[in-house]
Amino acid sequence: MPTEQTWDHAEFVYSMRQEEIWSHETAHRYDTPGTGMFAPEVLGPTVDRLVRLADGGPALELAIGTGRVAIPLAERGVPVTGIELSAGMIARLREKVDETVIPVVRGDMATTTAPGRFSLVYLVFNTIGNLLTQPEQVACFRNAARHLLPGGRFVIELGVPDLRLLPPGQRAVVWKCEPDYLGVDTYDVVRQHLISHHHTDGRIARSPHRYVWPAELDLMAELAGMRLESRSADWTGAEFTEDSGSHVSVYRLPA
Repeated sequence: MPTEQTWDHAEFVYSMRQEEIWSHETAHRYDTPGTGMFAPEVLGPTVDRLVRLADGGPALELAIGTGRVAIPLAERGVPVTGIELSAGMIARLREKVDETVIPVVRGDMATTTAPGRFSLVYLVFNTIGNLLTQPEQVACFRNAARHLLPGGRFVIELGVPDLRLLPPGQRAVVWKCEPDYLGVDTYDVVRQHLISHHHTDGRIARSPHRYVWPAELDLMAELAGMRLESRSADWTGAEFTEDSGSHVSVYRLPA
């Protein structure tokens, strides 16, 4: 009689390398011009806010990806440099702009350095969760701080963990259900890990993350010598409340 196979959540999290998740194939599927993350109503307020926060100075994007934010930001006159681990993402970015427009240093966001100092460092769309341990996330804050000019700002966009939707004894939450797409998150609350499962077009893609509460981020900023300047529910500046599903947090290095 066949035995039931069990799936080890922690083993999967630690076995997946970010380079494998963000492969050349993923990079070519990543861009969705005009829809999703690339929709004008999503991207427009993001770029508008970052232009203001850069305050006329240069910006560094950690995990720049395919340039979803960096390209329109550069088109608005903000000099942008990037750090990116995925060769596939960099290759896709290079199909759109060359090194003279947006220089990119290949490496991870926690330890890799880019030349120069910046008035703004930013990390968008839940990306800090790709760092799977608290020490790595603390290192990311310190890396951001070492790149900032005095008085510069570090901006993070991140979702608020959906643990209130998780009844006792249940480990999974369906966060999106459409005819051609099913999104499910499974949780390991001891390690603060979640795995996002994306079911679409007959394919299943999974990515591990470490979820972080806003208060924990604030402490990471303190350890890196920065202080919270503002927190809003989105890029338009809407008030952050206990019901907010995400936040945009701005940290500042002393002048």
